[in-house]
Amino acid sequence: MEGKYPVVTLCGSTRFKEQFMEAQKRLTLEGNIVISVGLFGHSGDQEVWENMDEGILTKTKEMLDDMHKRKIDMADEIFVINVNGYIGDSTCSEIEYAKAHGKKVRYLEKI
Repeated sequence: MEGKYPVVTLCGSTRFKEQFMEAQKRLTLEGNIVISVGLFGHSGDQEVWENMDEGILTKTKEMLDDMHKRKIDMADEIFVINVNGYIGDSTCSEIEYAKAHGKKVRYLEKI
């Protein structure tokens, strides 16, 4: 199968690492190019944060948030990992950003 593959950026709380991995596999097998998070700050990857002072931690989190917006810019749509309906503040901001930029928004669970 040749052609243009839709690009999907995954959004949601990083506490749902298992669901991110499942969605990534499923969406890929459905013929999408999937962009995901680089770190799972709420469910692993603690070694990244443990030696950072508060200033560097804040700057790093701001960079990662901005980087995720750039991933949304690259996508045709976002796929929200909203396990048990949970959508946190960062994810709400990403959904608003995606909608403001004309991106389609799909959800793991009906809202």
